Amino acid sequence: MISVIVPVLNGMPWLEQQLGALVEQDCPEVWEVVIADNGSTDESPAVARQWADHHERIRWIDASTRTGAPAARNAGVREAQGGLLAFCDADDVVGTGWLAACVEALADCDVAAGMFDFGSLNGRGTGSPMPAAMQQFGFLPAGLSANLAVRREAFEAVGGFSEDLLIGEDIDLCWRMQLDGYRFAVAGGAVVSKREPAGFNDVFRKASAYGHCGPVLYRRHRLAGARRDLAGAAKSWLWLLLQAPRLTTRTGPRTAWARAAGMRTGRIAGSFKERVFFP
Repeated sequence: MISVIVPVLNGMPWLEQQLGALVEQDCPEVWEVVIADNGSTDESPAVARQWADHHERIRWIDASTRTGAPAARNAGVREAQGGLLAFCDADDVVGTGWLAACVEALADCDVAAGMFDFGSLNGRGTGSPMPAAMQQFGFLPAGLSANLAVRREAFEAVGGFSEDLLIGEDIDLCWRMQLDGYRFAVAGGAVVSKREPAGFNDVFRKASAYGHCGPVLYRRHRLAGARRDLAGAAKSWLWLLLQAPRLTTRTGPRTAWARAAGMRTGRIAGSFKERVFFP
């Protein structure tokens, strides 16, 4: 059996779109969906329970004991029945054949990262799917928990997701698994349409949060080989300075600038907090 774990925190209105895509999966393996609610205050719990009442493959659990998506995912795994595990997010949409592709990939590896379509849910049309986090810090390849599949035995052997990492826990998991000798691969057919923030401030805030996790991951894994890209950081800061005057024009790269600025400022703030230099 393969168990799909979906952490949820105030997942409306997107949760039902994801559940609709999941129940339509055609997979040769017996499968289930575990919705792990992390303390939603919107209609997510009621909606998830309604889906569970009408679809025998779906279960809802209260995963609010500890805050954070990593804790919710771990709670979902504890309740799951499958020897294979797949993870996706409540606000994205899994593609046709996603679950079958996850099963196929895990036949030859222990952890598989899927591909992302960044266009269809963000008004840009369907582009060529791509992996989101293959190479980080000149170190090992990794995937994102919005599209990740693992063998349960390997997942439990490394202790699951690190619950003190609210962002970057997926990269950390992939690295720890590989450092322990488990096999990593890319599941090319496992495609998820990724929903991204649209407004300037929302893009900046999300990128800043991701930026914070960089120094944490570097501090934890630098002895194993994680490296800083100081030249890349310098180029990024220079680009931000050169493009800043264009932000008031129609052709200014507002979204790209917000994402890069958020990432870099997040890394600076994280560097101070973690007492490492990771710009």
